[in-house]
Amino acid sequence: MADSEDVAVPEFNNLLQMDPYLKPYQNDFKRRYELFEQRLVLLEEAEGGFDQFTRSYWTFGVQRQPDNSLFFKEWAPAAEALFLTGDFNGWNNFSHPYIKKDFGKWELILPSKKDKSPAVDHNSKLKVVIHTKAGERLYRISPWAKYVTQYEKSVVYDWVHWDPLQPYQHIHPRPKKPRSLRIYESHVGIASPEGNIATYTNFTNNVLPRIKELGYNCIQLMAIMEHAYYASFGYQVTSFFAASSRYGTPDELKQLIDVAHSLGIVVLLDVVHSHASKNTEDGLNHFDGSDSCFFHAPPRGDHSLWDSRLFNYASWEVLRFLLSNLRWWMEEYRFDGFRFDGVTSMLYHHHGIGTGFSGDYSEYFGLQVDEDSLVYLMLANHILHTLYPDCITIAEDVSGMPALCRTVAEGGLGFDYRLAMAIPDKWIQILKEYMDEDWNMGNVVYTLTNRRYGEKCIAYAESHDQALVGDKTLAFWLMDKEMYTNMSSLSPMTPVIDRGLQLHKMIRLLTHGLGGEGYLNFMGNEFGHPEWLDFPREGNSESYHYARRQYNLVDMGHLRYCQLYAFDRDMNHTEDKYGWLSAPQAFVSAQHEGDKVIVFERANVLFIFNFHPTKSYQHYKVAVGAPGKYTIKLDSDEIQYGGHGRLEHNIEFFTEAQPFNGRPNSMMVYIPCRTAIVLANEEIDYCY
Repeated sequence: MADSEDVAVPEFNNLLQMDPYLKPYQNDFKRRYELFEQRLVLLEEAEGGFDQFTRSYWTFGVQRQPDNSLFFKEWAPAAEALFLTGDFNGWNNFSHPYIKKDFGKWELILPSKKDKSPAVDHNSKLKVVIHTKAGERLYRISPWAKYVTQYEKSVVYDWVHWDPLQPYQHIHPRPKKPRSLRIYESHVGIASPEGNIATYTNFTNNVLPRIKELGYNCIQLMAIMEHAYYASFGYQVTSFFAASSRYGTPDELKQLIDVAHSLGIVVLLDVVHSHASKNTEDGLNHFDGSDSCFFHAPPRGDHSLWDSRLFNYASWEVLRFLLSNLRWWMEEYRFDGFRFDGVTSMLYHHHGIGTGFSGDYSEYFGLQVDEDSLVYLMLANHILHTLYPDCITIAEDVSGMPALCRTVAEGGLGFDYRLAMAIPDKWIQILKEYMDEDWNMGNVVYTLTNRRYGEKCIAYAESHDQALVGDKTLAFWLMDKEMYTNMSSLSPMTPVIDRGLQLHKMIRLLTHGLGGEGYLNFMGNEFGHPEWLDFPREGNSESYHYARRQYNLVDMGHLRYCQLYAFDRDMNHTEDKYGWLSAPQAFVSAQHEGDKVIVFERANVLFIFNFHPTKSYQHYKVAVGAPGKYTIKLDSDEIQYGGHGRLEHNIEFFTEAQPFNGRPNSMMVYIPCRTAIVLANEEIDYCY
């Protein structure tokens, strides 16, 4: 063991040099890293290493052997006895007992039938029957179930044995990890204008081509892990290894991902390892009759705000289950990485409930930190990035924990990106509380640039959170009810629609250019989807009316939605050419409060925003770094984007060697009111 003054973390000095304010907490980093190392050593000693350990889906649940016998294995430490029942034995509760093994494990072998076919047919139903020490008989779905379905109006899901004779085989290799990550946050079930649950096949055929056209190179799929309650948005998971059957079969999801890969698009899974549904009959809760099988016993094992169960990350078998779960989605479905939900809840014993994070470093260390779950996240990231070097992991963390997005070798948690969750809150605050004339340019810039040095962020102006009923999208904040009556380009543009269209584009471009090292958009928001998102539930008479995305509006050429769509498309394609997301943070040369102008450079591209509602500037002096000839590459005021066409695109702007606003050169430009323009230097090679 290293001396208490030394730090055992191999590259820890990198972290301290980057942020000397972390020095008082170096022992916390040391302890975390040592706990992580201990776990790795134990995995090596007890399981032969993490490669084998994370493939436990090969041995748990049900496995078909080479001779077509079936091997069943479960972990149920509090159970008195286990039996298997189902269609295969006429639902006999006692004919097929499991044999008890060490460490709470139970095993059963079903020989093949006389014709050498498996004893359990593909698509037939199964249940684990658990006898408790208290004399109860419980019917459960295996935690490792690969497919579960809901029969018509049944509330509870059934475990269905998924073992097709010819499972889907992936054809296309995974694309390389994008340098600039442009994410299309998606929910398969709502990805259609129809008032029903859309399918994987619909997404493959109808949505993937749009995503490709729009210039997104990454899809973040939500609500894939099976959840019994559709309106939970996938955040109350019941079966962690099962792809939701409400959208189709596992093979259809595999095809979706395969086709995305053929288009050069990587696919991330929105993974929920922060908590689990309280369901017992079709969830993990009380699986073996105890209240602490996969979870901490109450009260620690209950999340008071989410009404869900909390995993015991110190448990060996919970680690097996969760780490194997990540490996399963990577191997079986060929996902390219994960967006980890609810990381703030995982990191702290208080789960972020009733806690404001001021940024004081003491909030990120000490007894309030749940080091069991923190070490689990270190393990998960270390294993994923070791096995899959191009794997992408994103953390949903509102606390701002330092080193969340630094490598495990440096003492960090190993995530590639964190979500810049303050940005959408800032835009909504501005739209709710301030007149256009009172927007504070400095405050906007501060929010968009206020991120930890050396830790990458995914910027977004709005995500699914802002689209949900009870909140409002940017388009709704800007245009509200006029979206239903005045979005036709065949009628004159009203002041409300005019303002809404121009600010919608400017807000998104400013967020895209200044806010992070990646960008995220929730499906439909790119074209200003006119309605909120509300899943069928008791409170809305089980209606699907708002649980859909009206892509048909984009295809109606006379509606202005297609203008916002076109701008979003060209914004992404412009980034694809110049690569500002993968470039160092921008140099902001102007944030003028009176003029309402923001000017910055990133990747040798010049961004100019005039947020003033009425004032246009004919000869506006802007600072610029590289000398030369600049031309307009993106102009929010173009007619095709719903603008007024006030800029001449054939014009060339030449710099003068006159230092201005901290840059060596400057030039004069025309910037109409409520307009954003992107200029690039024609004399620079932008291949990156």
